[in-house]
Amino acid sequence: MSEAHSQRRYVVQPVREVRGELRVPGDKSISHRGLMLGGIAQGLTEIHGFLDSEDCLATLAALRALGVAIERPNQTQVRVHGRGRAGLRAAAAALDMGNAGTAIRLFMGLLAGQPFDSTLIGDASLMRRPMERVAAPLRLMGACIDTEDGRPPVRIHGAARLQAIDYALPIASAQVKSAVLLAALFAEGRTSVTEPAPTRDHTERMLQGFGVQLERSGACVRLAGGQPLQGCRLEVPGDFSSAAFFIVAGCLAARQGLTIRHVGVNPTRTGLLQMLRLMGADIEVRLHPGAAAEPVADLHVRAAPLHGVRVPEELVALAIDEFPAFFIAAAAARGETLVTGAGELRVKESDRLAAMAEGLGRLGIECELLPDGLRIQGGRLRGGRIDSHGDHRIAMAFAVASVAAEQPIQIEDVANVATSFPLFPALARAAGLAIED
Repeated sequence: MSEAHSQRRYVVQPVREVRGELRVPGDKSISHRGLMLGGIAQGLTEIHGFLDSEDCLATLAALRALGVAIERPNQTQVRVHGRGRAGLRAAAAALDMGNAGTAIRLFMGLLAGQPFDSTLIGDASLMRRPMERVAAPLRLMGACIDTEDGRPPVRIHGAARLQAIDYALPIASAQVKSAVLLAALFAEGRTSVTEPAPTRDHTERMLQGFGVQLERSGACVRLAGGQPLQGCRLEVPGDFSSAAFFIVAGCLAARQGLTIRHVGVNPTRTGLLQMLRLMGADIEVRLHPGAAAEPVADLHVRAAPLHGVRVPEELVALAIDEFPAFFIAAAAARGETLVTGAGELRVKESDRLAAMAEGLGRLGIECELLPDGLRIQGGRLRGGRIDSHGDHRIAMAFAVASVAAEQPIQIEDVANVATSFPLFPALARAAGLAIED
């Protein structure tokens, strides 16, 4: 990334109301998975509502490098000409995942059983992120994977014969679960994965959409290797994690109401709604009838007085990507909010616990950084200068803080917002935020 690119910033003026209707772009998690499964399916997969972001385009470019023909009639439509389970070929160079943690970890599972070698790299942020918790179960299946001190580059040595395993996840992680399930497609026998707490189940739902037979029983999912995938049509709903910023803005400042249309409301993703409702939020979920594999709804949010809560730990995995936005709600609420059991936030694009504690402190909010969470004393937010640490969700969260701030907020290093939500500034302005980028 060039120096000029990395120095991009937002300047956000205080506002007192957001309102209207908007629609956020397609779900990033579903877009990644649709491309990958489409690449190893037989026949054509058409993806509608694809997220045209840097992260998803990194997955698309990697699949093309692996020999998959992909057309893009427009920015949100993709046609993937699947090569079947045995059709991928060795890439001529390392596969660059950019900033996409989901992509690199899922590709580890997808490539673990291939007959050729692969190397996965990324940008400076991704090259610092831990990969061993994915590599470890894949090695138990027989994969030959090397990392450097547990981090990328990830080198996958081909020709390994994968064997099914029964794996109990030590921590709740949809990325680890998904990587093991993707590898299981190429393994001999029946693989089972058991998780300690529910995590997003997009991979399981999508595998079934591609014709894969799997069994779900409580916290366990089982999948027999060797099954073919059939191309299909995918409708990608709006990304709940992107909607989260506007949900929080609406809870704080939508006195006349704010509606976010066509949002994916998979129950393994919507812990934020439960947490905000515990705080007193006024959120109405209007489900679309006849939705396909992924439930879809319009969300209608009205401002309401919020109060601090102790977040139940069972909700943490269901809201792991939404915590930066949630912490803004906690900062503007009356009283204390306590989050524990969220140590996973320390190994995202940044240490999100430390980054949010630092930023909230700069806005005048009393905040205690815990080993696995935050204790936030709600209060009046001043303005100030925020370092996003190159983390897209930190940047967008503090932009939303402007609806409760008394003075302007300047947010540094916001270029990586394009990895997940390139339209964020425009949609934020449409909802009433005064954001300059």
